[in-house]
Amino acid sequence: MNMGKEIQLRPKVNVSSYIHFLLNYRNKFKEQQPNTFVGFKEFSRKCSEKWRSISKHEKAKYEALAMLDKARYQEEMMNYIGKRKKRRKRDPQAPRRPPSSFLLFCQDHYAQLKRENPNWSVVQVAKASGKMWSASADDEKQPYERRAALLRAKYQEDLEAYREQRRGQKARLRCHWWARMRLRGRSPS
Repeated sequence: MNMGKEIQLRPKVNVSSYIHFLLNYRNKFKEQQPNTFVGFKEFSRKCSEKWRSISKHEKAKYEALAMLDKARYQEEMMNYIGKRKKRRKRDPQAPRRPPSSFLLFCQDHYAQLKRENPNWSVVQVAKASGKMWSASADDEKQPYERRAALLRAKYQEDLEAYREQRRGQKARLRCHWWARMRLRGRSPS
């Protein structure tokens, strides 16, 4: 039961002029021949033949319907607020992932690029950094790759220590839970 909140469903996607024609043709076909059963493959073939044979004036009606449907869909999508995925909360004690060699390069060159081009946005600086990284030779990239490898190794050590610490905390909590259950006189099974 909704307690005053409306469930907003995602708007139906707009359909093409051919689909409008197909729906119209199917309804006419059902009215004209209500007791005949036609398989999907055969019906699709008949529809495509009929679509090819109709005049441009006739097709214009369906194209206008498709344009209206597209406008409706775009307007509804502008007003639609979809479900937002909840982000998993990050543990503040967990070690942070190390930057890549490219990010280390960007950190070193950001200030220089910003000084040379003070009116550039962050995006423009990032694009320029990317071009510089691509243009630089492998021997210029080596120091950044070595630093990144060292930071990755340190991260792996920190992560393992963090996981070990978490395992110890969970074990202590489990022992504490078992002790409480015994004090209450319940079997924890």
